[in-house]
Amino acid sequence: MRILITNDDGVYSPGIAALANVAATFGDVRIVAPDVEQSSASHAITATRPIRLKKVVIGNFDAYRVNGTPADCVALGTHTWGNVDLVLSGINLGPNLGNAVWHSGTLAAAKQAALLRMRGIAFSTPISEIKEPNFARLEPYIRKVLELLLKDKTMCLVNVNLPEKPKGIRWTRLAVGQYDGKVVADKDPMGRAIFWFTVKPLNDEVEGTDRWAVANRWVSVTPLRLDLTAEKDLARALSYPEVPAMTPATRRKTTARARKKVQNRRLGPE
Repeated sequence: MRILITNDDGVYSPGIAALANVAATFGDVRIVAPDVEQSSASHAITATRPIRLKKVVIGNFDAYRVNGTPADCVALGTHTWGNVDLVLSGINLGPNLGNAVWHSGTLAAAKQAALLRMRGIAFSTPISEIKEPNFARLEPYIRKVLELLLKDKTMCLVNVNLPEKPKGIRWTRLAVGQYDGKVVADKDPMGRAIFWFTVKPLNDEVEGTDRWAVANRWVSVTPLRLDLTAEKDLARALSYPEVPAMTPATRRKTTARARKKVQNRRLGPE
């Protein structure tokens, strides 16, 4: 098995080395990650300039740094290596729970893998202000999660969050009841207005959600999908008696296409 590993904290983050150590027991590992931190980059791709791939030393692994986003790294890594079976992203320094998945660069790398018809799994863990995570304690749970997910080949996109001291593993859903983003107003040294985008604590720990699981020291494993269609809303919309109104320009184009089809049928063979 060929396993590509990336993250959004940068290629030299300790979390990526810990993830590579576990992944190496499952197959051949290559690290392709951003050269600088790309936290909250979401699924941005670099389309306005070329990106470069440079070899670096990360333990005993083939590793490369990229002057791009996590999604760039997955696209470039799979292009240059070829025949990648699995993409792992993380271990992110900080959780990616609930609505945070919308702007997570860690999860975006796993999504890029799914878009390229590979399997993508994102790993994250909380951090404190005084110490970094104990990756040695987390590695056995990462291994168990990979063993669990690799047996089920139907899950192409999974988000995993590891508490500091896990006591087990739970299947979960996203906690999307509240959003934790907020804007904080401030001033620069010259007295001019500036703003910080940061997060606020949440307490929407509904049982069965990823936020609840991590708060109760469970490893949260959340299967996701690429299709964002609101199926219930679509079904209701399709039952409406009215059809969406056409603008005059759209009506003219539709009428012209219909006339052309009729003319083509007349000119066709008898």
